[in-house]
Amino acid sequence: MKCAIHQPQFLPWLGYLNKINSADVFVFLDNVQFKKNEFQNRNRIRVGSEASWITVPVSFKFGDTIRQVRIAGDPRWRRKLLLTLEHNYGRAQYFPGFSQELTEILNGSWENLSEFNQATVEWLMKCFEIRTKVLVCSNLPDFNPEPTGRLIDICRHVGADTYLSGAGGRDYLDVKAFESAGIGLEFQEYLHPQYRQCYHDPAFVSHLSAVDALFNCGGGSGAAKQLNL
Repeated sequence: MKCAIHQPQFLPWLGYLNKINSADVFVFLDNVQFKKNEFQNRNRIRVGSEASWITVPVSFKFGDTIRQVRIAGDPRWRRKLLLTLEHNYGRAQYFPGFSQELTEILNGSWENLSEFNQATVEWLMKCFEIRTKVLVCSNLPDFNPEPTGRLIDICRHVGADTYLSGAGGRDYLDVKAFESAGIGLEFQEYLHPQYRQCYHDPAFVSHLSAVDALFNCGGGSGAAKQLNL
């Protein structure tokens, strides 16, 4: 059994979904420290010929875990975000078919960033028919606080014999610790596809939120295959 583990991100990119789809079980790592200005409360969409940030405003203090981070109370950001998506993707072929569900998620009564992010990820999984089993780390027993030890403990807990790491894991994972634990270690190799985007400028803008691909290419297993998920 193969396990993948990652912090819950906001409307993540295609590679995040590929990682989930490549595993038998995926664990949201929600009880590690929140990192400001990464992809936990923001992501990128295409605006004109460039990538532009969309952000969920949050309230937190240094040292808070992701599940402790609160979404800011001012609701105006939701309307602004929805208008931004409609303005930039309203002409995309599949926007009408998916925008209503996303609107309902964004307008939900969310207070906790982690739960909100998980909802956006699970919605994208449904759109692309990804059926990997999903667990939340804070709902599991306490594990080794050391980063590699935690990953090994989670794999053991879910019965996995292989851990699927992102490509960046080569720079920080203790490979020998996995070997000693009898857990196989694989590194993700995701080839980002190019597809037609709903702009007059034909130049492709890569590594955006997966909603860019969803609105332009549609959902289902066929689109997932096209997008190398």
